[in-house]
Amino acid sequence: MKIGIIGLGLMGGSMGLALKDLSQVHNEPIHRILGYDNNPLHAQQALNLGLVDECVELSEIWQCDVVFLSVPVSGIVELIHSLSPDMLQSNITLIDLGGAKVEILKSIPSWLRQSFVGAHPMCGTEFFGPSAAFGELYRNNIVILADVEQSGSYQVEVAKDIFIGIGMKILKMSSNEHDKHIALISHMPHIMSYALANATLSQEDPQTILALVGGGFRSMSRLSKSSPQMWKDIFKQNKQNVLEAMSYFQEKFDLARSLLEHDDWDGLEEFMARANTLQKFL
Repeated sequence: MKIGIIGLGLMGGSMGLALKDLSQVHNEPIHRILGYDNNPLHAQQALNLGLVDECVELSEIWQCDVVFLSVPVSGIVELIHSLSPDMLQSNITLIDLGGAKVEILKSIPSWLRQSFVGAHPMCGTEFFGPSAAFGELYRNNIVILADVEQSGSYQVEVAKDIFIGIGMKILKMSSNEHDKHIALISHMPHIMSYALANATLSQEDPQTILALVGGGFRSMSRLSKSSPQMWKDIFKQNKQNVLEAMSYFQEKFDLARSLLEHDDWDGLEEFMARANTLQKFL
């Protein structure tokens, strides 16, 4: 089996390392792992770091048995639109790793749909680029497979075997459910972190403030280090769900403000105590 990876940053590079481990330690029949990145520096870094066996042109990637699409979500749509049947190996399995699913899966032409598996690994860090990749990124995390009933049964089994092989747990749902839920638990927290960072930077003397920060601020602002290009595309594709999630947050934020303004300390304590119960589910 030859596997291709398009996009050799955190997600794609970590997939390369995880697949190498799968091949070497678990003796899976992966012949070669080929990579492509439209940034020549990233391609060279990926080779130097051993994330893939070889970097090749896109035309060679499309001849692999399995291809992972690990680029910003708008780039995944562009790649899909660039394809024609004569470019692809027969019975290919295409797996995208995008963080929003509806627009990607809607963009797939009918002739390609069975070859395509929409996946979203629920893992990542605030770092990006090939140097951020590490082999354990996927292990013990969940991967969501979206609208799998529209994918070919062979392609779904290939995807499941790979994800289980690299230590992931599989959850299936519709792309609409995915985008709605993920807007609340992933996309909105990123917006909040960017907003916190910008609020701090807007102060007259942010350096003095930042000299005082502790663990709470570091935890809340960590996500603001994430790639603006990648997240711009995600917010664009999942705009309505993110706006709805932000409305939920704004309602609770305004409630906390009102409790403070009216010196309702018992109400504020109750507000915080209810928030504590979230930890029972985590």
